[in-house]
Amino acid sequence: MKIICIGRNYADHAKELKNEIPAEPVFFLKPDTALLKDNEPFYLPEFTTDLHYECEVVVKIAKVGKNIQEKFAHKYYEQISLGIDFTARDLQSKCKEKGLPWEMAKAFDNSAPLSSVFIDKKNVNLNDLKFHLDINGTTVQKGTTNDWIFHIDQVIAYVSRFMTLKTGDLIFTGTPAGVGPVAIGDRLEGYIGDQKMFDFEIR
Repeated sequence: MKIICIGRNYADHAKELKNEIPAEPVFFLKPDTALLKDNEPFYLPEFTTDLHYECEVVVKIAKVGKNIQEKFAHKYYEQISLGIDFTARDLQSKCKEKGLPWEMAKAFDNSAPLSSVFIDKKNVNLNDLKFHLDINGTTVQKGTTNDWIFHIDQVIAYVSRFMTLKTGDLIFTGTPAGVGPVAIGDRLEGYIGDQKMFDFEIR
């Protein structure tokens, strides 16, 4: 399985990082070793001094597909979840300055904490799905899929032009504004609506 992450899918987040609003979906990959499940603690890596959280709705691919038409994309996923795209912002900035790829800032081990709970898409409104992230009991990010620049169906159609989507692949759909740093001792709790999806600590 692979983890496909969509960048700059919320206009307010693109603006807070001083990035342009994309005309087409922007995506990058994380390896399966990036997954962190079952509310296991996240251990702050020594190679960064500016690790940021990015809370995101996650869609699980349900069957193999290639060159999927947007009108059929809804048939390729059934479940959603919530995750964190951890980013070593200091490393990412250095790579961007040099025009280099920035996998080292995004694809490191355990950089993709994921809720063990998945929700059937039939039970939610994916056009206006509200989610939020609390750190130490304070809400630091709020988002709704109504603010997606590219809906998940558009994302699936676009990404599947370049690579085959396989059963179990995960698509992190982008983060809203409000990203920021974490520190040892922080407790991260993520919610879709009122349902708690994950709850883990930084160590």
